[in-house]
Amino acid sequence: MPGKRLIINATLVLGLLLAAYLLYKVFSRYSLDEVMDSIAAIPVSRLAAGIGFAALSYLCLTGFDWMGLRYAGKPLSYPKAAIASFTGLSIGHNLGVAALSSGAVRYRYYSRWGLSTEEVAKVILFCGVTVGIGLAALAGIALLVNPEDAANLLKLSPSGLFGLGLACLAIPIAYVVLSATVRAPLRLWNWSFEMPALKLAIGQVVIGTLNFIFVSACLHQMLAAEGEASFVQTATAFVLANIAILMTHVPGGLGVLEATVSHVLPGAASIGALVAFRVIYFPLPLFIGLPILGISELVLRKRKPSSEEHADQTANAQAQPM
Repeated sequence: MPGKRLIINATLVLGLLLAAYLLYKVFSRYSLDEVMDSIAAIPVSRLAAGIGFAALSYLCLTGFDWMGLRYAGKPLSYPKAAIASFTGLSIGHNLGVAALSSGAVRYRYYSRWGLSTEEVAKVILFCGVTVGIGLAALAGIALLVNPEDAANLLKLSPSGLFGLGLACLAIPIAYVVLSATVRAPLRLWNWSFEMPALKLAIGQVVIGTLNFIFVSACLHQMLAAEGEASFVQTATAFVLANIAILMTHVPGGLGVLEATVSHVLPGAASIGALVAFRVIYFPLPLFIGLPILGISELVLRKRKPSSEEHADQTANAQAQPM
């Protein structure tokens, strides 16, 4: 509908404007030479470790799809799930509104491998829930272990932060309990969600939390290269930034991540560390994902005609009189 499309386009434009403003606020006090010198000061070992943690994060994300396919009742091999997940998310993380942008790429793969539109939607919903559960779990841990840095941004009392931390941890716990006890679909307004099996729910909590731990570790490697920042402090800043990113839908969290980390960890958030993290986790996977998408498109297109030709030959053979 034209009205709905106009609202979506306006939201994306506002998100880009917000990103530009936040980037200006964070980066305006630095010259290009200062940025390049700051990046060059990061040891190669730290960069290598950051790339390794980013790879582990994307490995967890492929596990989201692998489990989601089982939840949808259409289990595929891990390589197929990994290709669809990685190519979709490497693009979606950079474009923003990842559920839609990566969902379009996933649909292109999964529909060719026998999934219906409804089944693909179940996979995407399952992955989205896993992201939320993992973020809630790590946020709860961070708020309880490191309330001081969280208070710097949220401006809440110690008791308020403690309560918020417990509420965040209650989400994955309640999810696992519901998966063990509820078999009928849960309904929320016009939405209906069927709880996964207990093993899948536990897998969502574990892999969802590990994903955010690995991304936080990637960011920590960059920040620790030039400043004083513990892993717990970095994880706290990262989960708070992700909550803001989910609320704004800014493409790739552009500007939101930098502004939040700079506010929570002003002494450690060097411009080079933030730029290096962004390059490692966003453009670098994109440069890998796009060629994979192109190659797989060529391979799948070549296979499709041969499959159709084989089906026609089989049908003709069955039609021949005995």
